[in-house]
Amino acid sequence: MDERTFGRSGQHASVVGLGTWQLGADWGDVDDKEALAVLEAAAESGVTFFDTADVYGDGRSEQTIAAFLSGRPDLHVLVATKMGRRVEQIPENYVLDNFRAWNDRSRRNLGVDRIDLVQLHCPPTPVYSTDEVFDALDTLVEEERIAAYGVSVETCAEALTAIARPNVASVQIILNAFRMKPLREVLPAAQEAGVGIIARVPLASGLLSGKYTKDTVFPENDHRTYNRHGESFDVGETFSGVDYTTGVEAAAEFSALAPEGYTPAQLALRWIVQQPGVTTVIPGARSPEQARANAAAAKLPPLTDETLTAIRDLYDRRIKEQVEARW
Repeated sequence: MDERTFGRSGQHASVVGLGTWQLGADWGDVDDKEALAVLEAAAESGVTFFDTADVYGDGRSEQTIAAFLSGRPDLHVLVATKMGRRVEQIPENYVLDNFRAWNDRSRRNLGVDRIDLVQLHCPPTPVYSTDEVFDALDTLVEEERIAAYGVSVETCAEALTAIARPNVASVQIILNAFRMKPLREVLPAAQEAGVGIIARVPLASGLLSGKYTKDTVFPENDHRTYNRHGESFDVGETFSGVDYTTGVEAAAEFSALAPEGYTPAQLALRWIVQQPGVTTVIPGARSPEQARANAAAAKLPPLTDETLTAIRDLYDRRIKEQVEARW
């Protein structure tokens, strides 16, 4: 699979990576054997970028990745984790002592002395403008606890603030066919600055797979049930902030645009891969079959201008008004 470079850090990632939120929690139950099989299928399909967080299953996702990689010393996978969501979300908690403690825990979970990439995990907005926060992250690099750092953001404004920081290697942001604002406001700035873009929630929490209907019922421990209105965290993380009924209807239109040989999910991923400035896209996978199908999107023929125009038209008609003002 093709790899792209995080400009400032020089690190490389496959254009389709693997998001591992679902291997920890919040998407229903996934047993350890199935989780390891997902990681194996992704790696065998050419994926060289795993994205996790200390809060996914309270460390379970990190530990699962460590268990997998310990048995596969032949693999060269860039592992990115996140920190900051295990405490009260106030700017005062984003200080060096806490960073060291969170980093110690993640390094133990991952079984490494130095983590490839650590990202602030959608912290309070003032954090992105606080010099001391980035001084502390620079200290973690100097202490060789981490090789590089980035941020995960909710809004385009937060992304632009982070990109202006000289040592930010990457910005992780929601980008998909139902969330296009970053194409206009974030990706050009990131390209100019040499900052990598990690596109998350690429299938709009599964909507863009075309598998769901208005009558679909998700498990109680799935965020698509308990966070549908932002009860537990930013609602933009669930269905990209799109009203579920609208999303299902728009997803049916989206699915009809898939060229021959593409599944709707592969259409969604291929669309992201083609956007200038994207370094990697990180779909999750609940099964080895999903992991292989996601990775295969990287090798599909580029989408035509006609298909790209139709996707943009769908967004403008059905989605834009719901999401652009907020994120």
